[in-house]
Amino acid sequence: MMDTQKEALCRIISTLANKNEELQTFLETVDNTLSGLQEESCLVMSELEAELEQLSSALEEAGAGLRDVITEEKQRKEAELQKQLSEGKSAILSCEELLEFANQTLTITNEEEFLKAAKQIKERVTMAPAFRLTTRPRVSENMSRFTVDFSAERAGLQRIHFLSVPGAPEIDFSGCVVRDNTVRVAWQPASEADGEGEGVVGRIERYELQYRKSNRDSSLRAAGEACWEKITDIRDTHVTILGLKFDSRFIIVRVRARNKAAAGDFSEPVALETRAYNFGLEAATAHAELQVRGDTVTWEPQGVKGHDPRLRAKENKISSRSATPSPNKTTGSRGGRDRFAGESYTVLGDQEMTGGCHYWELRPLADWKSFSVGVANQASLGRFDQLGKSSGSWCLHASQWLQSSLAAKHNNRAKTLDWPLPRRIGIYCDYDNGDLSFIDVDRLHLLHSFKTKFSQPLVPAFTVWCGGISITTGLQVPSFMGNFLSTNQSLSNLLQ
Repeated sequence: MMDTQKEALCRIISTLANKNEELQTFLETVDNTLSGLQEESCLVMSELEAELEQLSSALEEAGAGLRDVITEEKQRKEAELQKQLSEGKSAILSCEELLEFANQTLTITNEEEFLKAAKQIKERVTMAPAFRLTTRPRVSENMSRFTVDFSAERAGLQRIHFLSVPGAPEIDFSGCVVRDNTVRVAWQPASEADGEGEGVVGRIERYELQYRKSNRDSSLRAAGEACWEKITDIRDTHVTILGLKFDSRFIIVRVRARNKAAAGDFSEPVALETRAYNFGLEAATAHAELQVRGDTVTWEPQGVKGHDPRLRAKENKISSRSATPSPNKTTGSRGGRDRFAGESYTVLGDQEMTGGCHYWELRPLADWKSFSVGVANQASLGRFDQLGKSSGSWCLHASQWLQSSLAAKHNNRAKTLDWPLPRRIGIYCDYDNGDLSFIDVDRLHLLHSFKTKFSQPLVPAFTVWCGGISITTGLQVPSFMGNFLSTNQSLSNLLQ
């Protein structure tokens, strides 16, 4: 009985301890929230005072400008009127002097002197300022054109309020473009009426776009799918997402606006289709001396020092063997297919091509000596077969061992290509039209194109000897392929 009570008491103690920990966490949260509230309140109050100060300064500056305009006009008119007063006083003085002289002339009794004085008076009257001076003010006292009415501005000031959160923009689907592994997203900003709150929305300062990859056209994130990635500080109503690998069926995008106050709600998510050819490398059937790490394949001889010409070069003084590696013939197998062996340093892609257009790229690593890239009919490619030496494989072979060479190979026949060794090769396969093309991507040059008829499923195929290569998948057929198409094809068909 006592043991049962102890167990019950232990459960109660555990419950109380958990509750105590929960309450402690709660109190810490409330305390932190209180501190945050005080800091945030001080911040927004400081911002309010700064805005009011700026508003007051702007009002004072505008008032000072208006006062200056009135003062300048007043001074101009005053100067003009003062000038007229001065001219009028001078004219009165001249007129009074002339009047006194005329009165004195009337008292002259000598005829000759009288006539002479009268003539002088007549001449002086003709030239007198009083008779050349306008008797009307040049300017008026009217200043009515400087009358102001700030009732509308006062009403605006009376309506000042806190900024509202901007409304959600609307993605313009017609303005969205998926091309060359980039996604251009365009949208329309929400109208001010769509803002939340009583105040005005205010100027939208920037936008934020979020995107994520998905194999469903739904905005709901399924377990295991990628999280949202974001692009911030967007000043226009469009943005281009660069450097994407299209390894999902869709890319989901959404956007929201931000003003000085806060960010608004996100727009309705939009799913944009991102079709591309994705494949991995079949490590289980790769030659035993090929190491497959993600999208990289390197030739790493196993335990035989003589395989590496760089190591063998150190032993030239004590060895008479050729510096050219002679690979071991290894065997290994798994269910369904044996490993490639012998001199077939081959690895295949794990996704078959049975129709449509496909594109991927290859880059040789810095220490490469020889590689081949192309396609093969997996079923007809034997474990000792080298690419290009059978009827079921087509490839481009590059080598810089002893001397540089570039050749297109199929069915044990080779065509030498007069072109520098590319640093980036694009492989384009149009299964339905029997077109396999190799492109020097950096120089946009068509290296070679096989024209045939594919009747069996194909897989990407690679041979690496001494060095390594890197593969890039998840690529759309690039737009520049339109420069190399035959007349019965178009780029729009490639993207179907």
